[in-house]
Amino acid sequence: MTRPNPAEKRLYPRIDYSLPIKVAANGYDFATSTQNVSCLGAYCSINKYVPPFTRVMIKLTLPIKSDAINKSYSVECNGVVVRSEDAENGAFNIAIFFNQINLGQRKKISRYISQFLPERPATTKRF
Repeated sequence: MTRPNPAEKRLYPRIDYSLPIKVAANGYDFATSTQNVSCLGAYCSINKYVPPFTRVMIKLTLPIKSDAINKSYSVECNGVVVRSEDAENGAFNIAIFFNQINLGQRKKISRYISQFLPERPATTKRF
C-alpha cells in the first residue's frame, strides 16, 4: 500500500474518527471512543493511567451504514499500550498498537478506513 501523503511516514493511513472501542487492561474495562484509528492501532482517552508496554484486549466497533442497512462489525484483537499521556480533562490518552490481530480483522479496519480517504488515480504499469 502506498502512502496517501508523501510527508506521512506511516505505511497504513490513519483517520481522525470517533469509533466505539472497549479496552481491557489490568483487570479494568474501559468503554470509550477512538480519537484516531488505523489498521495497526488506535488512540483514545480513558479515565485511569495505564503504563506503556501494558498488554490490552480490544473490541472495536465499525458501524456500516447504507440506505438499506444499519449494522456494525466488531474487530477483536490484542494490543499493547505504546504511549500514555495526561489529558487536559484529568483523563489519559493512550496509543495502542494492535500486536496480535489476524489478517481478516486487519482487512475489516482497512476497508472501513478506505471509505474516508480520497480516491487515488489508478496507476499504470510500465514494462
